[in-house]
Amino acid sequence: MQNLRLINKNRVFALIFCLLLIAGAALAAATAAVSPPMALAAAEGDIPGAAAYLTDADGSVVMYAKNETAKRPIASMVKIMTALLVFEAMDRGELAPSDLVPVSENAAGMGGSQVFLDAGTQHTAEQLIKAVIVCSANDACVALAEKISGSVPAFVDDMNGRAAELGMADTHFSNCTGLPAPGAFSTAKDVSVMFRELIRHPAYFDYSGIWTEDYAHPGGRTTNMTNTNKLVRFYDGCDGGKTGFTSEAKFCLAATAERKDMRVIAVVLGGESSKQRFGAVSSMFDRAFGGYESKLLAAAGENFGEPVPVRLGKKRGVAVTPERDIRVIAPRGGEDGAELRTELPEKVKAPVKAGDVLGKVTVIRQGKAVSEVPLVAAESVEKAGIFDLLRPRPRA
Repeated sequence: MQNLRLINKNRVFALIFCLLLIAGAALAAATAAVSPPMALAAAEGDIPGAAAYLTDADGSVVMYAKNETAKRPIASMVKIMTALLVFEAMDRGELAPSDLVPVSENAAGMGGSQVFLDAGTQHTAEQLIKAVIVCSANDACVALAEKISGSVPAFVDDMNGRAAELGMADTHFSNCTGLPAPGAFSTAKDVSVMFRELIRHPAYFDYSGIWTEDYAHPGGRTTNMTNTNKLVRFYDGCDGGKTGFTSEAKFCLAATAERKDMRVIAVVLGGESSKQRFGAVSSMFDRAFGGYESKLLAAAGENFGEPVPVRLGKKRGVAVTPERDIRVIAPRGGEDGAELRTELPEKVKAPVKAGDVLGKVTVIRQGKAVSEVPLVAAESVEKAGIFDLLRPRPRA
């Protein structure tokens, strides 16, 4: 009888032990089920690197910021300003893509990343700016600087002057290449500002997406150029950027990507490795495209507001339309917070041609103008003759 009781007790203990094992397994499964989202949230909370900054292409929506105003060396990202001044010189007609640019001994001897230009040779401005954008060529930078401003010191003065115009108060350039130099610094936010200005030049994208190409020298010699920004090949939507590295600046990158009518700019400074900087910018791009969207406020080609009265025209008014789509970037499912401020004349004089700029619409967010879009005539209105004026005229 005692043996039977002992057996029953052992069975009870065994049953309790099994129940405890089952409960422990269930708890472990539940913990495992919630671990990935928690780990993901932690990964999303901080971008690696000493400083980082993520905005839309207008800079009006800040999606991520970390030490964005801390002054740091930025290495070859200095060439963002160099390239900007080259394109602006082209816009002013002071430099044509086909213009021949001489290579001085100073330019040929720069060292670092280069396309190995020979002193005394001449190259087109287009060849040189391509080398700057694709492979960060120091020798091409110096040749262009000397061509545009007469000397590198004068060009650097122009760089600092342009930085001041753009409101880059925490930036100072000491050269046009980004090679180590005393007194050179910038911030993640300021880099974003000058890169934003650079990508407003459509010609930049003629070169920024090139992965690899041979540079042809006079006499037939070639130098292979490979894009320093690996994301143009490995991140869907990335079509431009500028890397930088020195032992002091560490690994840096400014890049842009576009998906579904939404362009963003991401900057990371002071990464611990090349892999980390590319990963950091990729993560910021993922954050932007996953959490934000481009919202259409007014479409190009569609009538915008009331027609503008036309004086002495065959029609009493002319319809207006935005020259391009008016869009803003906003959190997915959230309010865009945008206000449209329209500027149009009280009336215009005939004749009016379709596409003529009649006014503009300004997008206001948080009290600041973030973008402007021209308003153009959606149709042509001919000048009225005497008989047109005597009969009823149609409205727009």
